[in-house]
Amino acid sequence: MDKKKVAVPLVCHGHSRPVVDLFYSPITPDGFFLISASKDSSPMLRNGETGDWIGTFEGHKGAVWSCCLDTNAQRAASASADFTAKLWDALTGDELHSFDHKHIVRACAFSEDTHLLLTGGLEKILRIFDLNRPDAPPREADNSPGSIRTVAWLHSDQTILSSCTDMGGVRLWDLRSNKIVHTLETKSPVTSAEVSQDGRYITTADGSTVKFWDANHFGLVKSYDMPCSVESASLEPKFGNKFIAGGEDMWIRVFDFHTGEEIGCNKGHHGPVHCVRFSPGGESYASGSEDGTIRIWQTGPVSHEDNESVSGNGPSGKVKAVAEEVTRKIEGFHINREGKTGEKAADA
Repeated sequence: MDKKKVAVPLVCHGHSRPVVDLFYSPITPDGFFLISASKDSSPMLRNGETGDWIGTFEGHKGAVWSCCLDTNAQRAASASADFTAKLWDALTGDELHSFDHKHIVRACAFSEDTHLLLTGGLEKILRIFDLNRPDAPPREADNSPGSIRTVAWLHSDQTILSSCTDMGGVRLWDLRSNKIVHTLETKSPVTSAEVSQDGRYITTADGSTVKFWDANHFGLVKSYDMPCSVESASLEPKFGNKFIAGGEDMWIRVFDFHTGEEIGCNKGHHGPVHCVRFSPGGESYASGSEDGTIRIWQTGPVSHEDNESVSGNGPSGKVKAVAEEVTRKIEGFHINREGKTGEKAADA
């Protein structure tokens, strides 16, 4: 990246507490969407391209640690410190079901076929809920060695992975046996684990290291030391030639996947970065921070005369172009809060 060019993000306001998780939907006929989890207890849905706020899911009574959308972006799920995971209608914002747990729920993930919801948390139990029978008891795997921090599906929903809050490693579970079949060894607890869009790699962040693992044979492919402790990392989905990482120094760094060389550094957050994720097409990426904002950065260098952030609504022309795609989603969504869309980024 040319040092003279300054990346100017779209800044998305609305959360009143730190943003701790972000999740992009795949590209749907209506565009793609971004859901955010925050300690303010209210996950938010946005247009993934413009950052425009679509709606807020209201009902949790504690911090929300994790959130996700299903493959079609029709439903959302969230995991909370109020001892529940909730299933939501992403078109209307209605709560469809609340799954009770006995302790804080830290992670949730929809299966690829969208029929199952995986949860994990401080109970040290992985639960799989059948969304076609939400009142039925879940399948459980209760031999996690520690409190669960992250969960994900892979191998066409045949395998699940989990990492722990208080120990290193990523554990891979075979769903046929409910047993751990492999552990990806790391020195520090894994705070972020992402399965690449093509299913080839597992990207992990532990301590000040980002690692890439073969998702089929589980060998270590790349390991890069970061300039600081990082909490999250994400691999560019289209070409797989770069990755991003964010952490305690408040910067989002871009690296070459093949060499580990830093090729970009984006500054703007006013607190540690808790989560970074690439959009499904790789043209942009989002970061969520302790400062309560989400910033959406363009992957290519953007030339601007100053470092002023543009508002979360983005350029008006682009909003009009994308607005039609999300009209169906916005119609019928219960707009529970005023003033979330048009806020200016007065935090430069």
